[in-house]
Amino acid sequence: MTFVGFLKATPLALTMGILLAKASGQSPMRLNDCIQYALDNHPQIKIARLQVTDAEWQIKERMGPGLPQVGLGINYQYFLQRPGIPANAIGIPAPDDQKIFFNAFHSLAPSVSLNQLLFSHPYLTGLRAARAYREYTQFQLASVRKNLRDQVTEAYLPALLIEENLRIIDRNIANLEQLLRETQATVKAGFAEQLDVDRLQLSLSTLRTERDNLIRQRGVVLDALKLAMGMPIHQPIALADNLDSLLEQYAQVEPTGVLNLNNRPEYGALLKGRELSALEAELHKKFWLPSLVGFVQYQPAWQGGFGTSSRWFFIPSAIAGISLSINLWDGGLSRARYERAMVAYQTVENQREMLEQSLALEVETARRQLLNALERIQNQKQNVELAQRIYNTTSTKYKTGLASSFELINAEQQLYAAQQALIQARFNLLQAKVNLKKALGN
Repeated sequence: MTFVGFLKATPLALTMGILLAKASGQSPMRLNDCIQYALDNHPQIKIARLQVTDAEWQIKERMGPGLPQVGLGINYQYFLQRPGIPANAIGIPAPDDQKIFFNAFHSLAPSVSLNQLLFSHPYLTGLRAARAYREYTQFQLASVRKNLRDQVTEAYLPALLIEENLRIIDRNIANLEQLLRETQATVKAGFAEQLDVDRLQLSLSTLRTERDNLIRQRGVVLDALKLAMGMPIHQPIALADNLDSLLEQYAQVEPTGVLNLNNRPEYGALLKGRELSALEAELHKKFWLPSLVGFVQYQPAWQGGFGTSSRWFFIPSAIAGISLSINLWDGGLSRARYERAMVAYQTVENQREMLEQSLALEVETARRQLLNALERIQNQKQNVELAQRIYNTTSTKYKTGLASSFELINAEQQLYAAQQALIQARFNLLQAKVNLKKALGN
């Protein structure tokens, strides 16, 4: 096809959109391209990924207290007044004002310590909860990805519908323009009335006005698509798909598809939320479990300033031990937290039942819509064939003078209405297939 032929066969709005997109260095985008753009650039995806990263760091944060804890310290003390007792108070012969002191004036005590958590129920449960929360955020990310796919698809399809309508209008405008030229020539020859020309011009003007409205609507729809994709509004975009290509892409979607709840990320996220509530209840139910910590500490100390001597003495010490703590009664705090966690668990369980029913209803509704769309498109195809035969017959009779321009315009309007109805039926079929695929979680 030549470039001129391409311009004639392609709606002006679509042609200009493709040329603008190519001028900006961007190729026309298929539905999958738009979805991938959204998955790479939309802020919702970026936020969901950050939440997954945050959950991974929470696991490391939770693991930290269970790993060996090593500490260094240093302590210096100078006694402004040292504690002491009179020497003769303990049987040492000495003047009454002479005392025995228990400390030197100076004390320098560095230390190094090692602590290891040996057992802690809150620690183990918290670590399990952190890992479950990471899985929850991964389900959330999958849910965001699914929602973006659905939003982009729902925004992409109306643009295709407008383009199909533009294609039909352009074809009808071209036919009317040709017929108008022939009728004007016939009027000049004296074989037709000016009324026929006026009727054709009115019908042509109506189609052109509708075409202009569709072009403006197409701009609004494309802006909505950009918003769903996370694309800047000022950036030009052109679409490469059409209804035929997408109907072929979704040809494998059948009304007999079976719902698999595991394919719906929102269902998986709900189950993980239930698991988190169960872990919280377990944490507070076993509040009495002990915590066991082992520790080792070494302290090399120096003390100096005994009496009038300036000598320092090295006094090291080392200690190792185990610390055990058991919470016997906390005033009912753990019981209240446990009951609240169980309420949250039961709430999520009820939400699960509601979601299962909602998803099953969504699938059944999508099945019925698909069956209705399949039946409707067959009827509309027959209507277009019938309207086309009526138009062809009327056009032939009009050219031979056996039919009026009013009959021809009426037949042309009926054909255009049938073509629009077929486009709408094909659009509804595609939308029904998309909805069923979405409902099944595919």
